[in-house]
Amino acid sequence: MLRLRAGLVDAFRRLDTCKVANAIETFNVRLRNEGFADSRVRAMFADLPPVIGHAVTARIHTSTPPQVGHSYYDRTDWWTYVLTVPGPRIVVVEDADERPGIGAFVGEVHATILKALGCVAYATNGSVRDLSPVQAMGFQFLAPHVAVSHAFAHVIDFGTPVTVGGLTVASGDILFGDRHGLLRLPEDIVEQIPGEVQRMAAVERQVIALCQSPDFSVDQLRALMRDHE
Repeated sequence: MLRLRAGLVDAFRRLDTCKVANAIETFNVRLRNEGFADSRVRAMFADLPPVIGHAVTARIHTSTPPQVGHSYYDRTDWWTYVLTVPGPRIVVVEDADERPGIGAFVGEVHATILKALGCVAYATNGSVRDLSPVQAMGFQFLAPHVAVSHAFAHVIDFGTPVTVGGLTVASGDILFGDRHGLLRLPEDIVEQIPGEVQRMAAVERQVIALCQSPDFSVDQLRALMRDHE
């Protein structure tokens, strides 16, 4: 497993998911409609910087009581598991209820716990809550729903692949998220992505400069695009 060194984390935090998605396409390592969560999963805090980390997966129920105990506090083995995945970490939880999002597994207290465990974000197909204090602590939520209650939120298993917003994630996968959504980064090319983003950005600046120029013409635009192809 590739471990995310500090320099690589810093480099990605200066990028955004749209540019990274474009860069990944140039490597032809997967289809262009794969590797990202759909529009149901969105960042709750658009002003926070992008997050990158290794996925820590779990599944929960919120609509029915757990068979043993009362809440996630009764599953301290879950916290122990979180620490087995290299940091930084992004917790990815699939709400396995027939109607996901009745209750929120993570709010202010659980987000504080996860941050203390080296996690930078929480992604789910369910709900989150306590938005203001969680935003203030700099912890990102990526989710489709907000709920007022945790209901019967409890872990049913962890460490297995989960699906969130159509994206299947395994523990240890490298994820990248921001206001535009959530991406899974192909491990084999992760270290090459920031450089490719910079190369593509230079091309985009030329196109934008031409389009904003008083000398703009379609013929020039065609020629420029042909040169870059």
